[in-house]
Amino acid sequence: MSTTQTESTAQPSPSTASIETAIPSQNDEDAHLLSRLGYAQELLRAMGGFSSFAISFSIISILTGVMTTYGVALGGGGPAGLGYGWPIVCAGTLLVALAMGELASAFPTAGALYHWSALLGGPGWGWLTAMMNLVGQCAIVAAIDLGCAQFIAGTLHLPSSANVPLLCVILLSHGVINAFSVRIVAWLNSFSATVHVVGVIVIVGALLLWGRAQPLSFLGQTGFTTREDGHYGLGFLNALVLGMWTFTGYDASAHVSEETHDPARRAPWGIVSSVVVSAIAGYALVSALTLAIVDLPAAANDKEPALFVLRHAFGETAGNLTMGLAIVAMWFCGLSSVTSASRMLFAFSRDGGLPGAAAFRRVSPSYKTPLFGILASTLGPLVLVLFTLPFSDAVFLAVASLATTGLYLSYAMPIGLGLLARTKGQWRHRGPWNLGAFGMPIALCAVAWSLVVLVVCCLPPNQGAGIMLGTVVLLIVVLYVAFARRRFTGPKVSIVGFEANFKNS
Repeated sequence: MSTTQTESTAQPSPSTASIETAIPSQNDEDAHLLSRLGYAQELLRAMGGFSSFAISFSIISILTGVMTTYGVALGGGGPAGLGYGWPIVCAGTLLVALAMGELASAFPTAGALYHWSALLGGPGWGWLTAMMNLVGQCAIVAAIDLGCAQFIAGTLHLPSSANVPLLCVILLSHGVINAFSVRIVAWLNSFSATVHVVGVIVIVGALLLWGRAQPLSFLGQTGFTTREDGHYGLGFLNALVLGMWTFTGYDASAHVSEETHDPARRAPWGIVSSVVVSAIAGYALVSALTLAIVDLPAAANDKEPALFVLRHAFGETAGNLTMGLAIVAMWFCGLSSVTSASRMLFAFSRDGGLPGAAAFRRVSPSYKTPLFGILASTLGPLVLVLFTLPFSDAVFLAVASLATTGLYLSYAMPIGLGLLARTKGQWRHRGPWNLGAFGMPIALCAVAWSLVVLVVCCLPPNQGAGIMLGTVVLLIVVLYVAFARRRFTGPKVSIVGFEANFKNS
């Protein structure tokens, strides 16, 4: 892939007032760092450290991930698929989060993953990363909001035909809020973190007090699987999909770097802390749900196992109210996902990466938000669901698998390219948040874990996800070779120029 890049000396515009306490000198420093990367300050810096954590924590959304894919894990690997599977996935995810945090600290821009790949590997790698991330972002919004719609319908005993109309209403609400106020989005993200924590405490506490039906050793029970071939080893690997699907989207803290005060420190901590807190709270949730199972085969074979367990533990009304907490969390999760996707689309278009880039990169002078990017980030997921609907009865699993594999591929590429750039001595300047001597081995392990995620998500009976991913990657490469290679030059500052800026300062 080509490594030719152009450089510019774009000057930052004055930074805007924030909704969180910040000293003007910090605003100036943030804008100056952004200018070193070739961009002017256009978006509203309205997020502080907690908001940076909250957006990634909200997109990870353990309530969304666990409730929507609990049946996949329980049916695949039984209790041990959750009791052992969740910690395994958490350990691997933390490696990726740490490696991603180093990149976010060194290059704090809205482009995030795309920008890192383009700087460290050239515009071709940047274009591929951007397209894979956009596919993953579109799929994750679709899966989250479709899951929310399905659970609303299930809780209210509505027919499945209500899923798409409910999805449209949910997407519309997310688009409108994102379009008209960064301040409200930041506040809702912070409130969302509270909802998630309170929701987990309420559900876990209630299940342990009134719903527990099994001893702690039940979490280590192996041998149970609903796979048709009865292969428990593959079933246990299938169970890991719950954690892998849940732990996606934590790159959001990096995508809102240009709207965060002191992003070189706060974005990395937002990424890592969201993973750590989600790992602990998520394990409490999956453990409490699993220990409340009275009839394992009945729960594993139910259409909505998590709702089945809650209703059995608390009764119909209380079970539905408890699920209501999860539905609210899913709505918040979708809201944050639209924010993240629209910022990625804005940043990629800012460098001319897409047809219609002039519209997608346009920022509303009144609201300081990328309106066309937000519109695309809500319409795209709807189109994906409508396209997938006729081909699969398990639409949610199809788009969730595409989201997981697409996002992890876009995570692995910049981390791997950063590792190569370090080896060659091209990337020397680290951000204020770095791993020191552990940076390179952790990056290597992070790439290896990302490959594990790709393999696990494509194992039978989910081989369709592998076919979808392969088709998408092939299409993206063909589009790059045929159309983008000669037109797309990548970010405005190369890694050489970036290093020189710090050397001369």
